[in-house]
Amino acid sequence: MTSSSLTIEQVLTLLAEAPPRIAALSAGLAPARLHTAPDHDGWSANDVLAHLRACADVWGGCIEAIIAEDRPTLRAVNPRTWIKTTNYPELELRRSLRSFARQRAGLLAVLRPLPRKGWSRTATVTGAGAVLERTVLSYAQWLARHERTHVKQIERIVSTMRT
Repeated sequence: MTSSSLTIEQVLTLLAEAPPRIAALSAGLAPARLHTAPDHDGWSANDVLAHLRACADVWGGCIEAIIAEDRPTLRAVNPRTWIKTTNYPELELRRSLRSFARQRAGLLAVLRPLPRKGWSRTATVTGAGAVLERTVLSYAQWLARHERTHVKQIERIVSTMRT
């Protein structure tokens, strides 16, 4: 699997695997431990999940808008800005993970039946420098690659917590 161009099937697999993988990684750890950042990493497992939820809100919302509308114009939103409008960092990880899993199931329910041609639907994205054209596939690839990196980060954090 190359990091730059995931197939539709790879994207769907990675997006489906993230919530149960995070659940498995965090199983058995006390909520307080999941809110604790190891010295070397800077973020707790809960912080990473909060970030993933913000990214899923923003990029998943873009995917759904592109599918729902013909060639929408979307204003870019930085997930690090978006998270400030949420309570995700304060939530207990397991509660937050349940919400993330429900949201992901909803996104997959929209993506799985999408015909191949639907993955090429486009949006014009403004507000992040040059005007960009993004597709359903480009957003989904971005989300899947980004999550893969952060799930590995959670794995490192949790491994530190268990030792």
